[in-house]
Amino acid sequence: MKRRVIKGIEVSRGSGNVFADLELPDADTLQIKTGLVIEIRKAIRQLGLTHQAAATRLRLTQPKVSSMLRGDFSNVSERKLMECLNRLGYDIEIKVRPASARIGHLILARS
Repeated sequence: MKRRVIKGIEVSRGSGNVFADLELPDADTLQIKTGLVIEIRKAIRQLGLTHQAAATRLRLTQPKVSSMLRGDFSNVSERKLMECLNRLGYDIEIKVRPASARIGHLILARS
């Protein structure tokens, strides 16, 4: 990361993945899951669903939906989050291509 000093404070440009910048394990996975939850939250809001109505549609409990929307989704798999988006009327497209680096990355592209 590029670092510079602004008004006596050292500032670093982020990598685009805050979880990687914080050196958390599974940073790519955390970023993907966060992006999926953001899309779920948008869809629920756009559809005007209550947490209970969303829970019914997503086949989850209401407390699980509330926790997920508050950012506690550590016990929810990426697959389950994708299923939630499908149940909210969204298609999921997975694109595989050769990586530009030796090891590839997970990226969530939104339309």
